[in-house]
Amino acid sequence: MKQIQKANYIDPIIGTVGDEKKTSIHGGGKTHPGACYPFGMVQLSPDTTTSRDNGTGYNYCQNTIEGFSFNHMSGIGWYGDLGNLQIMPIIGETELRSGSNRYIPFQKGKDGWKSLFDHEHETAKAGYYSVLLERYGIFCEATVSCHAGQLRFTYPKSRESGIIFNFSRRIAGRSHLQKIELDGRYIHGSITCDHHFGGFGRGEGHIDYTLFFSLEISKPYKEARFFENEEFHEEGLTALCGSDVHLLMRFDTEENEPILIRCGISYTDLDGAKRNLAEECPTFDFEKMAENALIAWEDALDVASVQGNDQTDLTLYYTCLYHTMLDPRTAVDVDGRYRGPNGDIRYTPYTHRTMFSGWDVYRSEFPLLTLLSPKTVSDEVKSLLYLALSKNTSFPRWELMGIDSGCMVGDSGTLIMADAYLKGIRDFDIEKAYEIALASCTAADTLYGKPFQSLHPSDDPYQKKAYVPNDLSSTLEFLLADYAMARLAKALGKEEDAAYFLERAKKYAENYQPALGFMAPRDENGAFLPIPNEYATTGCVESNIYQQSMFVPYDVEGLAALFGKERLIILLENMLEKADLGALWNENYNHSNEPCHNLTHYFDMLGLPERTSYWTRRVQKEAYRLGAFGFCGNEDVGQLSAWYVLSALGFAQVCMSDARYYINTPLFPYAKLKLDKRYHACGVSEELIIECDKDPLAFPYIDKLCLNGQEISRTYVTYEELTNGGCLRFILRK
Repeated sequence: MKQIQKANYIDPIIGTVGDEKKTSIHGGGKTHPGACYPFGMVQLSPDTTTSRDNGTGYNYCQNTIEGFSFNHMSGIGWYGDLGNLQIMPIIGETELRSGSNRYIPFQKGKDGWKSLFDHEHETAKAGYYSVLLERYGIFCEATVSCHAGQLRFTYPKSRESGIIFNFSRRIAGRSHLQKIELDGRYIHGSITCDHHFGGFGRGEGHIDYTLFFSLEISKPYKEARFFENEEFHEEGLTALCGSDVHLLMRFDTEENEPILIRCGISYTDLDGAKRNLAEECPTFDFEKMAENALIAWEDALDVASVQGNDQTDLTLYYTCLYHTMLDPRTAVDVDGRYRGPNGDIRYTPYTHRTMFSGWDVYRSEFPLLTLLSPKTVSDEVKSLLYLALSKNTSFPRWELMGIDSGCMVGDSGTLIMADAYLKGIRDFDIEKAYEIALASCTAADTLYGKPFQSLHPSDDPYQKKAYVPNDLSSTLEFLLADYAMARLAKALGKEEDAAYFLERAKKYAENYQPALGFMAPRDENGAFLPIPNEYATTGCVESNIYQQSMFVPYDVEGLAALFGKERLIILLENMLEKADLGALWNENYNHSNEPCHNLTHYFDMLGLPERTSYWTRRVQKEAYRLGAFGFCGNEDVGQLSAWYVLSALGFAQVCMSDARYYINTPLFPYAKLKLDKRYHACGVSEELIIECDKDPLAFPYIDKLCLNGQEISRTYVTYEELTNGGCLRFILRK
């Protein structure tokens, strides 16, 4: 077996619960500990709950497991989705229901089939998960490939061993239609989920999809019976279509006898699930599959390897890097087929992807991926463009299963598309992409002779005066998209468009209320809303007036002129100094939510790079920790982790589309990035070495910065410089 080093640092338990000061189900990292594959379709994880605001289905604070399901979301902050095809091993008789689904309430006072477990008997590693179910004495293991997964249940000696298949289960809701066929040791079927029955945002996300699956059990069963609504059907039934379909299988087992399940899934059709299973998991060789998953993670992490002596820092770094490689996940089968949003099945020459948490991930996740995995960025831009063209809309803002849930604000799809093109990731139809972005930012009524639906408001206050009534957050997010459009238009030679969007982007200053000393939302007539103080949340999304007033990443120099440079510096210092950086929520600097991300790098632009290094290190050390309580807020589909990875390497892109990475002292003395010559210039080398002349933990400030032997006198390096390869050397001081 290949020598494993980096992947052994991955700790999927980090971030699997809420804030350190809380034990409730709400808040915190909201990651799951299950078996995953880099950007894989399958995320096979244990479920401790079905309902409430617990999007992954797992919470470290809970002590019972109700089953293991094959698809999950990781780190999301809204009511979750997926969690389909739940499988639970049992022994003996149980009630035929488990969990606390809001549509099918669990009967209080009954145990159902769930089992107690102890974290001392739980193991989570790269591509592998195991736990002992105390109620039954069954040892459960899970591993995965990209499109398939395996479960291995090791039983005690019993004549009442069993497996329950819950086909109707869905996180924060339920599937409304299941079609299941039992064929000897095989089970094939489909699980259809409609948003009227819950799911993302408890149905408000309007996510509809069908999961197809094909699985095989390693041991012949002695009995198999379908049941619905806690009532068994007649014996001998081999197929069932319904809204609450379950199946109970019974086996005789010897002491320590394993029963394995291998399963392929697809969102295209049943043939796709069967083909995925045959291609990636043709046998019950669990150990080989787990080994392959571990090697896949070792290879994936090798794109950004680091060296250092602090074991905590190494664990946090590689675990965060792991989280940045879960999504956007593949949505195509092994043969390249994908079911589009209109129900058509198509072949894609690229890897169509899903799970785009745009408002979150445009800030750090995609700036990181343009460096480490530009092919993934290219795939995602093509995926978003295809969806926009299919429905004649803006690029999706928060996409899941080909559907824009509409969650959050702004136009993140335009941001990542423009950023990709400006960085040389150009193997997509830029003409069509620009037409979509232009129609979006101008709130066009029609495009291509058909009605067009834009994320941007079409009313006069925004299109003419560049503000959204009563909504400061949306105003500033849309103005950032305008800035990106200005940069993109200029690169394409569209000077008139560039001038128009740049002029509109500059109108952020009109939201400054002198009497308040901060920005404030305005009403339909342009009058400022009454705001008592800077901590008010009126007109702000997951932020307050203080935090949102800082959000002009494309013009920090102009922001300094607006506030006064000295005052802006004091405001930033006070915001950070007063914050509990490890808390779930702050009214000052709030690392647990995205509007504050990258504010520490504003100091670079204000002539105080040592303050960037100081505060960035403070956030690294206080907002990220080992253990289930390790993330200060929702991990947000890679964003919280990507901030850590970028800053650990020594820089952060503050503004999408300007291709500048502002520097801070790296966390490690040595790092190596492997570049992709298909997208990166690689003029000097196909690797970028980042090194420090001294221990960065002991010498926390930058004295000089050299790129390939030449000193850089500015506080940023460009994307082109980084991807040209060579050596970025930090000369440090105390």
